[in-house]
Amino acid sequence: MKPFRSVARGRAAAALIIALAAAVVSNAAAAAPAAPAESPAKRFLYLSMPDGAQTEGRSGTGILIFDIDDGHKLVRRIEVPIFAEGLRGFTGNLVTRCVYYSTTNRRLGCFHLEEEKVVWEKTYDAGCDRSSITMDGKKIYVPTGWWYSGDDSGFLVVDAKDGVLLKRIQVGPQAHNSIVSLDGKRVFLGTRTMLTVFDTSTDQVARQIKDVGEKGVFPYTIDRRNRVAYVCLGGTVGFDVVDLEGGKVLHRVIAGKEPILHRTHGAALTPDESELWISDQDGRKLFIFDATKMPPELRGHVELSQGGHGWVCFSLDGKYAWSHAPDVFDAKTRKLVATLKDEKGVPVSGSKFIEVHFRDGKVVAMGNEFGLGRK
Repeated sequence: MKPFRSVARGRAAAALIIALAAAVVSNAAAAAPAAPAESPAKRFLYLSMPDGAQTEGRSGTGILIFDIDDGHKLVRRIEVPIFAEGLRGFTGNLVTRCVYYSTTNRRLGCFHLEEEKVVWEKTYDAGCDRSSITMDGKKIYVPTGWWYSGDDSGFLVVDAKDGVLLKRIQVGPQAHNSIVSLDGKRVFLGTRTMLTVFDTSTDQVARQIKDVGEKGVFPYTIDRRNRVAYVCLGGTVGFDVVDLEGGKVLHRVIAGKEPILHRTHGAALTPDESELWISDQDGRKLFIFDATKMPPELRGHVELSQGGHGWVCFSLDGKYAWSHAPDVFDAKTRKLVATLKDEKGVPVSGSKFIEVHFRDGKVVAMGNEFGLGRK
């Protein structure tokens, strides 16, 4: 029996040692300070001022920062004197943590959001309208402008690092709104009545879709999968539904029972792609369509407090709708929930804005100035 007693005693001793070790580890863990919880991100709306395409809602120069989660109250203004030239575009990139602005004087500039300073500025022989930047933050596509109808109208391709012109791509007259897709593979450009799709890896044309829009390819938006574009009409409140893969217009949809003979300037999908909102500039309305149906069906509209250039976009979470007016709407209830105001309490507005999220002083998320689908 002695051998068995020795084994039993050995096992008991081993169990005691394991229990004591576990207790030491447990006590050490309890004594160690807990890992600090990650700070919540703070969400802001960055509105550049003044808008070069509208006089309504102007208030000095620079960037007005609004706290999205505190009733869209003004936090402060960053003065950027060169903005007095009038803003034509305002796009951003998460990799570089910068926004890129274009002005009416053919100027393109880079502003670092964390350092709050202008990094570089360049002027060019042509341009600069609403630009867009590749997702890797390396190339900026700069349209030569709606106002320019020369044979070389199209894109300036610019190095985002320093503003150096890399190449010029001829596309067609009156090149203006450009969008880099959320997957980074495509860049879209609207010219007079043509929508051109480029491969961002080669800068080569992937597809050109003609006879799009009405009196021009006005603002448009795209679903996340780059299959469908909704292009604003230039003489009627409505839009064309464009098959980007088939290269043709599928439907022309108008607001109301009878045509409203106003220019449509602004189109946005809710992030879940359930609704499409378009802007009636002269009528001071945003019309809302059910985008789950094809063609989309009109659901209603919201009234705006002012006219202007026309624009519409949504917060990344889909909760808020912003436009070229000072009015902030709850996208679900369609109720007015806030009004953007400057330091003097005067309503301010423009169509050049972007959503930016910060955590501990670092940019951690950015929206897009176009209301792109994210489903």
